[in-house]
Amino acid sequence: MKPVIAVEHLVKEYKIFKKEEGVLGAIKGLFNRKYDIKRAVNDISFEIGEGELVGFLGANGAGKTTTLKILSGLLYPTSGKVEVLGYVPYERKNEFRKRIAIVLGQKNQLLWDLPAQDSFLLLKEIYEVPDAQYREQLSHLTELLKVKDKLGVQLRRLSLGERMKMEFIGALLHKPKTLFLDEPTIGLDVVAQLSIREFIKRYNEESKTTIILTSHYMQDIEALCKRVMIIDGGKIFFDGALSDIVEQFSSEKILTIDFHAPIAREVLSEFGAIEWFEGSSAKLRVSRQNISKVSAAILSRFDVQDLTIEEAPIEDIIRRLFIRELAR
Repeated sequence: MKPVIAVEHLVKEYKIFKKEEGVLGAIKGLFNRKYDIKRAVNDISFEIGEGELVGFLGANGAGKTTTLKILSGLLYPTSGKVEVLGYVPYERKNEFRKRIAIVLGQKNQLLWDLPAQDSFLLLKEIYEVPDAQYREQLSHLTELLKVKDKLGVQLRRLSLGERMKMEFIGALLHKPKTLFLDEPTIGLDVVAQLSIREFIKRYNEESKTTIILTSHYMQDIEALCKRVMIIDGGKIFFDGALSDIVEQFSSEKILTIDFHAPIAREVLSEFGAIEWFEGSSAKLRVSRQNISKVSAAILSRFDVQDLTIEEAPIEDIIRRLFIRELAR
């Protein structure tokens, strides 16, 4: 089956003007301009199939948003081949724009001073959504997001979470087949994050919409994405199942122990790196190869009330991966 998104050797470069200091430097720049070349996306290739919900991870400046903007047609690539739903995004054909949507967590597409319902009517006309489809989709989305009673409220008077829900409705009124989400939960409280997360999951399952999601909140990625791509310095250095990150890149497990009586911290240090310690409770980081041996030694040597073995948190693994890639 032909992929919904196909990217081959994508490169995006920016020319950055280097201005010398002072007035003389500014005058020199008029006649002899010097530039640095910044490669935001550096020869990446990938494919995404219909209905996939893929997490796109990376530190700030890694190339995530640039890639999404190229895929949605907002930016031209420097070189490489990009196809989304069989279209070349930067050609910006109307047929293509009617089949995709992008939600940017830090930017509004709805009009700030109007109620959301007025902006929705404008979007209905822009995307040429039939009346029946518009009413059905609006009713369905407002019910899922529980904002039907907020449609007539001026956008600026809504909470951040409510505004983001309205942004989702505006993006999905024309039933796009591909959805790009760039930090959709940024700045939201825990309850609003959970609500948006549940909505994305349900909508993806119902509509089989292909979704690329970027987020700095690992809870978003763990709850929604079976597949992740990790980008740093414009290059993708991992593309696979989220569960494989732990298997491939985590050499340690976390051992949490509750003792019946307090013990000395230095006694525990011989078993592994101490992550946390408080008298009769401790958390150790132990190599995967030695976890069974260390657990058995602790149980035989101390009066243990409880002992659990867990994988290292996914956000810790990815943070160490970013540090490793930066060091390279």
